Amino acid sequence: MKLNSIRGSTAADIAASIERAAHSERPASGRLPTIRELAAALRVSPVTVAAAYRLLQTRGLVVGLGRRGTRLRPHATSRAAPRVNPSSDGVVDLATGNPDPDLLPPIDVALRAVNTAPHLYGDPLELRSLIAFASAEFEADGIPSDAVTVTSGALDAVERVLREHVRPGDRVAVEDPTLPAFLDLLASLGLTPHACAIDDMGVEPGALERALGQNVRAAIVTPRAHNPTGAAMNARRAADLSRLFRRRTQVVLIEVDPAGPVSGADAITLVDPSPERWAVVKSTSKFLGPDLRVAVVAGDRLTIARVERRQALGIRWVSHLLQSLTLALWSDPSSGRLLARAAGVYAQRRTALIEALATHGITSHGRSGFNVWIPVAEETAIVQALAERGWGVAAGERFRLRSAPAIRVTTSALVPDEARRFAADLAAIPHSRATAFA
Repeated sequence: MKLNSIRGSTAADIAASIERAAHSERPASGRLPTIRELAAALRVSPVTVAAAYRLLQTRGLVVGLGRRGTRLRPHATSRAAPRVNPSSDGVVDLATGNPDPDLLPPIDVALRAVNTAPHLYGDPLELRSLIAFASAEFEADGIPSDAVTVTSGALDAVERVLREHVRPGDRVAVEDPTLPAFLDLLASLGLTPHACAIDDMGVEPGALERALGQNVRAAIVTPRAHNPTGAAMNARRAADLSRLFRRRTQVVLIEVDPAGPVSGADAITLVDPSPERWAVVKSTSKFLGPDLRVAVVAGDRLTIARVERRQALGIRWVSHLLQSLTLALWSDPSSGRLLARAAGVYAQRRTALIEALATHGITSHGRSGFNVWIPVAEETAIVQALAERGWGVAAGERFRLRSAPAIRVTTSALVPDEARRFAADLAAIPHSRATAFA
């Protein structure tokens, strides 16, 4: 970013100027002037510029690189990338991570079972029947359900738990690669992600142990249907990780179950026995529909009480209509049969792509969920070359911290014949093969 595009004499004014310039100029270089350079140009104290940069970091706009300076975060100033539209440009959408709409329970039937009686101020914030049902689901997965609440989706739950236990500047352990929304959330809260390498079984115990030894205050872990790699823990891996958390009572464990009954892997938890501070977030987006924006959260009593108190000061409650619809869809026996079928179909489609890639000597990963992670030598060229052949995939850059280049392919609607064609097209692209997982 150019020096002459930045104005101001106070930290707030300087930060606002940089934010405006970042949004309007879309600078080719994301590097900001050094603190001393900008202080000299604006004739202010370096302390003032440093405060401005801290404000921007708290807002998630920049990232501090130590001696390498400060840089605008990739994608922090851009609007959401346009979704691939197969009907308009002939590209098959394997990028957006959506479930197959044909495998979601029909909402129109469930709507007729929704209780439409008005809920007014002073009514209970959570639908008690949903809490009871969710508690039984948690207990079935070996997760204590003494304290359960409802949030507006999984990311809302993770944010609320983090806000109650960590402060700007704290370090949070995350899987590498991980969901971009987690990285964006941490940046917006002024938190520093600590990358933990993973394999097909999830977080590597050695990587987590090193992170816990470096004063991380929280950890976000996905036991199954990991996005983007499809990693899924087994009981031994979960036990190894759980032991590490029990030794670090000051670390908050946030466990996210993104796909629930359609994961294609058994439920595994790190909270049995539970650590001192923990939360398990069950999202309904992948098996009931992203538009519901409902997640249920179990945790220790203090954490859940803090989340509920803070929520009462803001949005107050998740719409009872949405809670009722979630319960109707989730508890309906016919939905259970549909979800079991969906889990099988997703597994079949995921496996079909992995096997098709293997016939061409291409390594890929995807033990669960409906994403496949394919290490490649060069992301941008591969993504562009696949688009020219009619395939829209996600570049791995947004998911990675230190791990090696890769692409993410969503297989939720990819039938086996298309999987074989995709694998052949990828194999025909130069430099498409790489072997490193992370």
